[in-house]
Amino acid sequence: MHPILNIAVKAARRAGSIINRASLDLGQIKVNVKQQSDFVTEVDRAAEAAIIDIIRDAYPGHGILAEESGLLEAAGSGDIQWIIDPLDGTTNFIHGFPQYAVSIGIAQKGIVQHAVVYDPNRNELFTASKGGGAFLNEKRIRVSACNKLADALIGTGFPYRMFDHIDAYLGLMKDMMQKTAGLRRPGAASLDLAYVACGRLDGFFELGLAPWDMAAGSLLITEAGGLCGDLTGEPNYLDTGNIIGGSPKVFGQLLQAAAPYLSAKLKA
Repeated sequence: MHPILNIAVKAARRAGSIINRASLDLGQIKVNVKQQSDFVTEVDRAAEAAIIDIIRDAYPGHGILAEESGLLEAAGSGDIQWIIDPLDGTTNFIHGFPQYAVSIGIAQKGIVQHAVVYDPNRNELFTASKGGGAFLNEKRIRVSACNKLADALIGTGFPYRMFDHIDAYLGLMKDMMQKTAGLRRPGAASLDLAYVACGRLDGFFELGLAPWDMAAGSLLITEAGGLCGDLTGEPNYLDTGNIIGGSPKVFGQLLQAAAPYLSAKLKA
């Protein structure tokens, strides 16, 4: 394992232990509302602080983009940036719904090179380095062999803050319900992407995500033999916030199925 990935794993596990301890008494957790249906807890902040401390100890010159702290530049940060979601699935967490994860991606010159997605509930650690494959608890993983959308189990995420395109989204969801074996919305995009990487889902699509939701999970998929793109199939999903991922055949069919519902604005 690459040394920088070892540090990312250490940070993810430290955050996971904070999350697990807090989950034992959810009634004591203070919850704040950032905006409609968008929550942050003291657990998010504590987990993020622990991750940042570990990064700063090992790589004080690296830049950091974190969900709660924003962009943290460092002197001499150069072209390496850590992209962090300390608790992806906060709404699930505060309800005791056991589907959330720690997500850490490490990008160089804007290209994600290393990834960790850690599910503290199941103690499942997904890791990848560019060119080195993807792993679940150190065992190599691959995307599914599914080649027909009709046989595919597809993950998605519902709009919960911005509803500008909800009609188009609902139209796409209706179509997906009829064209696939099933549609799932667990509520933590980084973990959904990891599930595509290990074959539990055959594909995934969502609009309006942040870079920290996608950075690690997208590398897991591509290193597991799958494909990721924005709504037109181009690789700039970290910039647009819109992503489709899946096994190679399912990816192409998802793009085709989505096309009729996507306005020029959505493709931008």
